[in-house]
Amino acid sequence: MTKRHLIAALLACAAWTAPAAADPIRDGVRQDMPSLLELYRHLHANPELSLQEERTAARMAQEVRRLGFRVTTGVGGHGVVAVMENGPGPVVLLRADMDGLPVEEQTGLPFASRVRATSTAGTESGVMHACAHDTHMAAWVGAARRLAAMKDRWSGTLVMIAQPAEEIGVGARAMLEDGLYTRFPKPTHAISFHNSATLPAGQIGYSIGPALANVDTVDIRIRGVGGHGAAPHTTRDPVVLGARIVGTLQTLVSRELNPLDPAVVTVGSFQAGTKHNIISDEAVLLLTVRSYTPETRRLLLDGIRRIARGEAIAAGIPDDRMPEVTIREGEYTPATLNTEALTRSSADLFRERFGEERVMQVPPVMAGEDFGRYHLADPSVESLIFWVGGVPQAKWDEVAGDTSRLPSLHSPFWAPDPEPTIATAAEAMVAAALGVFGR
Repeated sequence: MTKRHLIAALLACAAWTAPAAADPIRDGVRQDMPSLLELYRHLHANPELSLQEERTAARMAQEVRRLGFRVTTGVGGHGVVAVMENGPGPVVLLRADMDGLPVEEQTGLPFASRVRATSTAGTESGVMHACAHDTHMAAWVGAARRLAAMKDRWSGTLVMIAQPAEEIGVGARAMLEDGLYTRFPKPTHAISFHNSATLPAGQIGYSIGPALANVDTVDIRIRGVGGHGAAPHTTRDPVVLGARIVGTLQTLVSRELNPLDPAVVTVGSFQAGTKHNIISDEAVLLLTVRSYTPETRRLLLDGIRRIARGEAIAAGIPDDRMPEVTIREGEYTPATLNTEALTRSSADLFRERFGEERVMQVPPVMAGEDFGRYHLADPSVESLIFWVGGVPQAKWDEVAGDTSRLPSLHSPFWAPDPEPTIATAAEAMVAAALGVFGR
């Protein structure tokens, strides 16, 4: 960590705790914090897996319905759409995601999740908001309350959506396919935030352009010729061929891609064989592939197909047993792009509101987020997802900002500091929305 970043972190803490002049957004959010924290603790203790967010969706619908929104449930599964029309003007969409992860919580919090559930794939596990979607929902409710209470200060249409199944990359697509842009007012602007495990609590980060990556899931089924381990010359060993493919795949990024163009090709699983002295007739490689642009994505996917086939030819595999490369298009998550005008204007508003020391431009990350689909479905929709730090200040200070020593998102130990995270996010979403409404 640089000295500059450490000073910024300490100033961020001071900015959070220091008294501020009267401000209707900030004062309203702080007044709401006791009930928002109670909501957060309830959501944290009662997470639901992707595609199972029934009780969570009901609670989100209840929260916005009492504010006067016109609420529709069951959109794209358990999605919630709440609309508030308030005269002519832009249509601003604010989104929160609702699903938890199949992770056994180990935070030790008094309200830690003890929920167990079975996924749609049939796997039973503990369930936890290990990506802190509970902070997203609490801040979303806080933003809805402020905007409903400040209708005299804006003109336009507000569309609040609580989205299911972000963690498996299908929720945004399901809501769009269920008429999000046709049954309801189509947004001119879409705004969301994500908590961050690499920023101190209450600090805001943003990227211009790509913020999160394309995510592709790829299976390679290698078909060899099996036999006795003592007679390898009578076989075509799929393990050796698989190892060659794994090695050559690394050259896609290191030798075929411009070094200034980020990408990842990771083989996360290599499955083959059943016994020490049997050469299997099959091996399976499971890959995750990350990129930012359509051009890089195409180069990587085409390269994977070419390398798998080329190494199989070199190994003497017959044409009728060439590797099968499956790109799981149904699990594809597009890159999340922050459009420049909305991002720059919102960042300026954040600096004005929170101070220079609490707002910083950060590099994009290779994680995936299906929020990108709202812009992809209609490129005229301006889009912004920003980060709000969640790392408790004491822990940040303890490791001097060395995030490698801190729990990451999806960790069973991840526990953001809820008050500054939720308060900052709610205030920032309201500010960004009012900046678009322009009144």
